[in-house]
Amino acid sequence: MNKNVLTRLAWVSIFGVAFGLVEAVVVVYLREIYYPGGFVFPLADMSHNHIGIEISREAATILMLVGVGILAGSSRAQRFGFFLIAFAVWDVFYYLWLKALLDWPASLTDWDVLFLIPIPWIGPVLAPVGISVMLFLAGAIMISHDNQQAPFRMPWTDAAVGLLASGILLFSFMADTEASLHNTLPKPYDYVLFALGMSGYAILLWRFWRRMPRSGSGDPSTFKRPGR
Repeated sequence: MNKNVLTRLAWVSIFGVAFGLVEAVVVVYLREIYYPGGFVFPLADMSHNHIGIEISREAATILMLVGVGILAGSSRAQRFGFFLIAFAVWDVFYYLWLKALLDWPASLTDWDVLFLIPIPWIGPVLAPVGISVMLFLAGAIMISHDNQQAPFRMPWTDAAVGLLASGILLFSFMADTEASLHNTLPKPYDYVLFALGMSGYAILLWRFWRRMPRSGSGDPSTFKRPGR
């Protein structure tokens, strides 16, 4: 990466760290209201007004992260890559800030409400943190590739693997509607689905890395061959 891209990467990461603190502070206040004794399942009933406010806040959060990616990137691939990095840093530091502010989670296996759109997502903290690590690596590879005068190309097979893996992971978070919508204790998390989804992401990272132009090859066109 050249100096300009590294500078943008640094500022996107700083934004993610700061935005993670903003998110954590909001959650500190919410838990003081709904979980004064500490956050535990089953979930407490939130007022309809607060649910609407939280959904709008989460939608605005995604729009802000997308906006950062668009502003930081100079091509479609870079914009998506910077969005992935902003999302990943924000998500990981959200939990680090919660640990600093509330001494929570006690471990990566503690359960959390991960998102509310379109229905609540629930699962152990390990899952979103692991996904964020993958997203950060994917974003960094995409930006690095695109910055070497060889446009990033994602063949439809890679896109299909990414969508399938994401669908499996989302299902693992939203399948237990009794716990997320009807305030019961959650069933054990399906780590088999998590492993399948993460395996799909790992395959994508490996394929991205394989197509990365090698220094000294002198042929950036090798990066454009989607079948390799």
